[in-house]
Formats: sequence, structure tokens, C-alpha cells
Amino acid sequence: MIQFWETNLYPFIRTIQLSDIVDIIIVAFILYNVIKFIRQTRAAQLLKGIGILLAIMFISDWFQLNVINFILSNTMQIGATALLIVFQPELRRALEHMGRSKFTSIFSFDENGSLGDMVDEVCLAANSLSRTKTGALLVFERRTKLDDLLTGGTVVNSDISSELLENIFVPNTPLHDGAVVIRDGKIYKAACVLPLSSNKNLSKEFGTRHRAALGISEQSDCVALTVSEETGKISVMMNGEMMRNLSVSSLSRLLTKQIAEPDQDKPKNLRFLKVRGNK
Repeated sequence: MIQFWETNLYPFIRTIQLSDIVDIIIVAFILYNVIKFIRQTRAAQLLKGIGILLAIMFISDWFQLNVINFILSNTMQIGATALLIVFQPELRRALEHMGRSKFTSIFSFDENGSLGDMVDEVCLAANSLSRTKTGALLVFERRTKLDDLLTGGTVVNSDISSELLENIFVPNTPLHDGAVVIRDGKIYKAACVLPLSSNKNLSKEFGTRHRAALGISEQSDCVALTVSEETGKISVMMNGEMMRNLSVSSLSRLLTKQIAEPDQDKPKNLRFLKVRGNK
């Protein structure tokens, strides 16, 4: 064992430099994120099929099955072009994400879809719910997990669409009474019960929906969105503060900024008010 260390391992380890370690870490990180990205798309199943074909090709070569090996070998020669065609949607999505990202997040694939698409769908739903004065409560989870603060709820685990959000909050439907929790770009749960605000000076004009939105924002770093069923006004709560009567464009800017960069302060061009007893 000592001789093996002295003659093989130690000379090899001595040749390793810091740049080699950094190189390996970067490559491993990229491969990890690529694999994680592929597992969330249909590319995973396609790659399994390609892997099976490669295995058959090597087996046919081993057993000298010349016809099968000839067909598969020639097919694989155009494999690179075929992969670009088959995986075009996934490649386009990954490249678009890299183009939108900052340098620090360029290697982190957005496996849950575009943030812009999510915000657009939420704003469409909020606008429609506001026009029909349908009450709604959405909570966007950021760095702090909300599981300990949620009571009940039904796991949905669905992509976000304006139609689905509008249907959830239709009065007298099974999931309309409660909050929709959005986690990692998906609708995680619906009909969740949230802790109410501890602020005893709240005006009586705020109903249970607004008190719940304030309560969850007081106990976490989430962004809570409400639509009033009395007035149709759109409000956003963060850190126990509220901004009321938001337009759809202001809501879009606010959600995009706060969800993309959860460590950022509140936007300076939007005025958040500490909620007190006055109306």
C-alpha cells in the first residue's frame, strides 16, 4: 500500500495545481446543473432512448452483428444534428435564461420556466379578478420556506396560468377560500390558511384576506398579493407593509424585481405604507 502511494498516487497528486481544482469544480457544477435541467424536461426520456441505442450498438459490435452495427453506426453519425433539432425547445429555453441572467447566476438553469412568463400570467389573472371583484390571495415564497406557517391546503404542483388562477378563486369552488402559495415558479398549494397579522391597530376596513397577507409578510420574506372582493383593488404586502391600489404595470414591475432579486430593498418608485389604524 505504501509503495503504491509512493509510486503512483503521490507523484500524480504533486502535479495537481490550484487551476486544475478550480477547473474540475466548474465543470462538475455545470454538469450538475445540466443534468438537473434535463431531468425536468422531456429530454430525459429522449436521452434514455439514445443511451439504449448506444448500448445496442456496442453489444452488436461485440457479438459481430454486422448489419445492426452498420445501421446504428451510420445513424449515430448524424446524431449531433438530430439532437439539435429534437432538443431545440430545451436549448432555446436554456440560452434565453443565460441571456437574461447576471454573471453570478448564468450557470443556474431556470427549470421552472421564465420569470417573465410567470409574472405575466399572474398579472393577467390579477387584472381579470380585479375587474370582476373576485377576492384572491397569492403568496410568493422567496428564500424563507413557508411550510411551518401554512395550515391545511391542497397540493397542486402545477404550472402557473392565468386561467387556472382565476378558476381557483371562483366563489364557492373547493379551493377558493384560502391562499395560493407559489414556490419555485409553480403553484405549490391552494386553499392554505395563513397566520393573521399581529397588528392590533389595523383598520376595520381590512378583512381576513388582507390580515392574512400582512400576517404572512410579517413572519417571512414572502411577497403577498391580494385582490379585494369589495373594491377590486390590488394590494401587495412585504415585511408587514402594504401598497394598495396597484396598477397592473406597477404590479408587474414590483413582482419581477422582488422575485428575481429577493435580497433587494423595496423599489424606491413605489410607496409602501406601514399599516396603522387610520384608513
